[in-house]
Amino acid sequence: MRAAAFFDGEGWREGVVALDGERMLLRGEPAASDLPRLDGVIVGGFTDHHVHLQLVEHERLAGSRLGRVVDLGANPGVVASYARAAHVGPLRSRGDRDGDGPRSSSEERSDETERATRIEYAGAFLTPVGGYPSDRSWAPPGSFREIADAEQASAVVAEMADTGATRVKVASNSTAGPVFSDESFRTIVDAASARGLPVVAHAEGVGEAQRVARLGVDALAHAPFSERLTDDEIAEQAASVSWISTLAIHGDLRAIPVDNVRRFHAAGGTVLYGTDMGNGPAPVDVNALEVAALREAGLDGIPLLRTLAPVDPRDPASVLLVLPHPDADPTLARPLTTADLEA
Repeated sequence: MRAAAFFDGEGWREGVVALDGERMLLRGEPAASDLPRLDGVIVGGFTDHHVHLQLVEHERLAGSRLGRVVDLGANPGVVASYARAAHVGPLRSRGDRDGDGPRSSSEERSDETERATRIEYAGAFLTPVGGYPSDRSWAPPGSFREIADAEQASAVVAEMADTGATRVKVASNSTAGPVFSDESFRTIVDAASARGLPVVAHAEGVGEAQRVARLGVDALAHAPFSERLTDDEIAEQAASVSWISTLAIHGDLRAIPVDNVRRFHAAGGTVLYGTDMGNGPAPVDVNALEVAALREAGLDGIPLLRTLAPVDPRDPASVLLVLPHPDADPTLARPLTTADLEA
């Protein structure tokens, strides 16, 4: 048992981390004055708010420092099966889980949730007929739905909701084909709202980020990269939508989105760490290049940790990670192990 500082999603708190059978649990309670302190501080597993699990070796999530991922474009039936599989099995310590083989069907089951990466998803891209990404070779079968009218829009949103989607993804890429009219876009937003689902938009092309924000989306799947927004536009965005970063995928062309994010953050906008995992080579883990790009955009310390949205480490199903100190680079996080609690 060790006293430990932990990050609860908003700030640093004091608690106690202890071994409970094979599990390591964090309790948010005062520690006895004579209790030894953990060498380091604790955070929960980080969140990648933009991934495409059908395009990566998604099984590798189990060994990663990601506590939660949000898939923003996949065959809904396939990604739903990934999400179900990630929540099967007894709760075990992350430190004791590495190297384990698959559990046989004869092993005793438990009602407790395994410490695995939580998977949320939007299901398929919603796009107009012939719209992005319907012509892309990388788009798996069933990963997009082409919508021709309001009736079909309502039916597709209902389909995504019924498969367990926690949000809706709409493509609005004017550089790669047709985009929805304002009226059609609002129809989708209204249908999603009726099912309690926020809308995330892929906005690409001059003016698209501003247009979809005006039409009621909750988040942009990418920090705007087609143009440098004006300060007034940034202020409007900061008041209405959140941005998923995805800065590193632009490589040497990231100057525009980094500048947009810097001013958006300064204006009080909500930035969420996301990598577009599956878009080119990238680790199935925390992406050091994305973290570096966020720091380039002026996010560091507690604001950077909030952007990474770690799962509350007091949650018994959370991945528990150790950082050397509160101001450490998040890429230095490593899984907590039983050795950390030994005298």
